[in-house]
This record gives sequence, C-alpha cells and structure tokens, in this order.
Amino acid sequence: MKVTVVGAGAVGASCAEYIAIKNFASEVVIVDIKENYAEGKAMDLMQTASLNGFDTKITGSTNDYEKTANSSIAVITSGIPRKPGMTREELIGINAGIVKTVSENIIKHSPNAIIIVVSNPMDTMTYLAHKATGLPKNQIIGMGGALDSARFKYRLSEALEAPASDVDGMVIGGHSDTGMIPLTRLATRNSVPVSEFLSNEKLEEVAKATMVGGATLTGMLGTSAWYAPGAAVSAMVQAIACDTKKIFPCSTLLDGEYGLNDLCIGVPVVLGKNGIEKIVEIALSDAEKDKLANSAAAVKKTNSLLEI
Repeated sequence: MKVTVVGAGAVGASCAEYIAIKNFASEVVIVDIKENYAEGKAMDLMQTASLNGFDTKITGSTNDYEKTANSSIAVITSGIPRKPGMTREELIGINAGIVKTVSENIIKHSPNAIIIVVSNPMDTMTYLAHKATGLPKNQIIGMGGALDSARFKYRLSEALEAPASDVDGMVIGGHSDTGMIPLTRLATRNSVPVSEFLSNEKLEEVAKATMVGGATLTGMLGTSAWYAPGAAVSAMVQAIACDTKKIFPCSTLLDGEYGLNDLCIGVPVVLGKNGIEKIVEIALSDAEKDKLANSAAAVKKTNSLLEI
C-alpha cells in the first residue's frame, strides 16, 4: 500500500516517520515544492530504517505528482503554519489555493485515494477539498478531532495524575480555539466517569486548556506543533489501511447528521478501508447541541471566505 504525504515540513515529516515506523505501508511518498527538500527528508528517514526496524520505503519528490500515482491514502499538510498570535482562520487566503491545487493533483494520479486534510483552517480546507475534487464524502477526512481528542486525554490524564492509556475522551466541533467541544460529560478513566474523580471546576479548566492546546504550543514553539499532529494522522492512516473500523472524531461533510448540512466539522466516525465507513450520531445534551450549533456557524462563516 502506498501513502502520499504532501508537505515535507515538520508535520509532514512527522507523519511520514510515524507511518513508516508502524510498518503497515509498503511505500510513503513525500512531496514538496522546495527543490530537493522532500528528497532530503526521505533520505534522512530511510537512514533510520535499520535502527528503527521498519521496511517501508520512503521516497521524496519535488512537485512531481506522477510519483504519487496509485496511492491508497494521501495526506495534505502543505500550507503555511501558524505563528504566535495568529488564528487558524487567518491562514485561509494562502492555504486555500495550495490545498485546492494539491487536491486536484492527488486525484489526477490517484482517483480512488482517501484524502486526509491537515492544513489550517482545517474544517474549511476539508470542505474546499470536497468542492475541488467532487469526491464522495467518505473519501475526504479532516484530521482535527483526532488531534484535539489526544490533547484532551493528555489534559485529563494530567488532572487525574493517571497514565493517558487509562483515559478516554472525545472532542467534537470545529478545529478552532473557540469551536472545540471537549465532551467532559462522557470522558472516562478505565470506564469510570471522570466526574467521579474531578470537580466541575477542574473539568472546566481541562476543557479550556484543551481548546487552546494548539495556540499554547504555538506560543511556546514559535510555530505549529508537529509530533502530536503527525501521530494523529498516522493513527487515522493505519485505521484506514488496516481496515480496523476504529472510531475517531474527524471533520466530515455532514448531510443532515446532527441537524447540520453543507459543512465539514468534527464528529465521531468509523474509519476503515473505504475511509469514513459510518458517521456515529451520539446523544448530546442540550448544552452540547447549542455549542455544536455555534461552532458550525463559525465554520460556515469561515467557509464563506472561500472563492469557490
């Protein structure tokens, strides 16, 4: 199975590394517009193969999409990253043109590829990829919810003083500092509701820290994070490649689900060989429904800035 990663920056290289180390793909192709940059990242990663014990072939390409032909899965990380003080929405002008071109080039050479969008503003870029390619809704997936949920579980484990492997939780809604909805009501520690261990005030602190998780790291690093985004993507790619039918919250095109239409936003889905196998509609409280409606309105406002 061939996987393409477009964008050889920190996030793209992290995606490629995690996918290769998990050893389920026969080949990972990294594409970038900068001369020899993807080739260099691929060579560097291949020199870790004997040390990390993987057999996946990693190749690089300078803007040559013919090398991506017949990819089963393609990941779009290309675009400018956030800088301190920037919102994800402020990236739309530059990144929209990049994502549109990349999506069209991927489908030209791999019409059956499942596309995972990472570029920000992620929900809007996922929606743009749908409009640019006309692919069925199951073939285009936005990464945000998987990353946001990992950050939520990290914050929960921190508050609980428990290992992250003992914690389960989910974030739905838009992939933005104000649009995320950490579902504290449904979060558990080894099947026990976290409300048994944490006060409402502490859970509210956890939710707020989760929502600004990306901005917090951008302020500390001077640019967007890359390890957790790369890990989130690799987990999604593996679920699709290995047809595991795992549930992830992902940005998906809604057509009446959750009472929403004509936008991409984070909700739980089952991932398998066909991409999105099923959208899972969970029962939300009235407060959670209101938050999701407000998040959707914000996403649609950002979508209105697209020139499509």
